[in-house]
Amino acid sequence: MYPVELKEVILARGHENISATHKSTIEITKEAHMSESGDCIIAVSANKAFGDLSSEFKKNLLKDYTGITISVEAGGVTETLSANGSSRLILTHPTDIVVRKSSYVCNRTLAIRASKSARELSRDLIMKLKNSKQDVRITLTMEI
Repeated sequence: MYPVELKEVILARGHENISATHKSTIEITKEAHMSESGDCIIAVSANKAFGDLSSEFKKNLLKDYTGITISVEAGGVTETLSANGSSRLILTHPTDIVVRKSSYVCNRTLAIRASKSARELSRDLIMKLKNSKQDVRITLTMEI
């Protein structure tokens, strides 16, 4: 049997307050505004949060060590990272999706043991994300 690829695409926007300096997380939010203290946020005004992801995608994310690839594209610059699902995920926050380098889980956590944090993303990408008119495309992909 061949692997099946599950994919979710989240469309969002950049924001002038994006700094992407957090050492252990990356966040995407449905909220349109953010303060300067949101140093893990890389995109705002997202069109999806957990309630908008397919039930099949979430079901497979709830398996320990399910691999997920996260691609962030803005203005022709793309950055990719990997992370893992977990049976401990809650997947219920109405606006925020967080990817963590650690194994910590709360209702905002999408994936754990990520290969990169916000501060490890390329500064070329972050400069694009600092533009509030910039469209951002986040693609979540897993093979099952």
